[in-house]
Amino acid sequence: MEAGRIRLSDHLSQQLAADQSIHRDLGRLIHDIATAVKEIALLTSQGALAGVLGNLSSQNVQGETQKKLDVLSDEILIKTFRSGKLVAGIASEENDAPITNQNGGPFLSLFDPLGGSSNIDVNVSVGTIFSILHAPKDRSPELIDYLQSGRTQIAAGYAVYGPSTMLVFSIGRGTHGFTLDAGTGEFILTHPNIQIPADTSEFAINASNERFWEAPVARYISECKKGKTDVRGRDFNMRWIASMVADVHRILMRGGIFMYPKDTKDLSKPGRLRLMYEANPMSFVVEQAGGLGSTGRQRILDLKPESIHQRVPVVLGSRNEVERVEQYHREHDSTN
Repeated sequence: MEAGRIRLSDHLSQQLAADQSIHRDLGRLIHDIATAVKEIALLTSQGALAGVLGNLSSQNVQGETQKKLDVLSDEILIKTFRSGKLVAGIASEENDAPITNQNGGPFLSLFDPLGGSSNIDVNVSVGTIFSILHAPKDRSPELIDYLQSGRTQIAAGYAVYGPSTMLVFSIGRGTHGFTLDAGTGEFILTHPNIQIPADTSEFAINASNERFWEAPVARYISECKKGKTDVRGRDFNMRWIASMVADVHRILMRGGIFMYPKDTKDLSKPGRLRLMYEANPMSFVVEQAGGLGSTGRQRILDLKPESIHQRVPVVLGSRNEVERVEQYHREHDSTN
């Protein structure tokens, strides 16, 4: 190891040595994920040169048109988990039902292979999100085994494919960020023990949906927009990338609140984002960094999942702002 440069392998060894309750194979699994991330990062960086842009004629279980790179990323991760023999079951945004790995090990993996894929063709940052759970012992996993609350996650994280490729994750001992050194192919610890500021003056929301928002969300955003001329007493900035990984990564780096709240745009959907492989892992990472993840009415990590592809409202980021949004929901619900 070079002086002053902590590699992913060194960091994991230190974390495992410091906490004997962590499964000994978890470090190997994180390494496998890092290997897949490198492969996806290369394809993403090549873009049109690799022929990975554009849509396919197929749709996923969500009814969304699949991008070429969505499917390729999904295939890379599935191949990685199968060959690594550490994962007994695999659930993905791109597959209707979980996949059983007959030669698997003690873990279940749930993932969004390429979040924010609507941005692929215009060269805006996208990312991979993953969640790791314990698999059942002495039998193949069944659907019910995946439907664990977010608090049972033993690891979660994401990779962001931007100007640099970063892997950010937690195994329950804080949130740490690693940057890929393209010269050596190593992930190097560049952001240890990330802490999200409790206060912020930045929010991320899709303002085009304003007419569909519930009253508590409309109230909160209205106060932010009025800034120092109103009750908040300070000005706010709005940021919206339309890539959950990129938006949440910015919040981890400098604070903020990300909101994809419940609205009335499509009453068949209680939220836009998927609980098991988007909201849960991102809330785990955010809370390990001192922030909060909420639906507005309940902490995300406390939700009892009902299905693999369940959708939920998401409000996460700086603790004091998330708590304010929760307060506005309580006040609204108590009078309606």
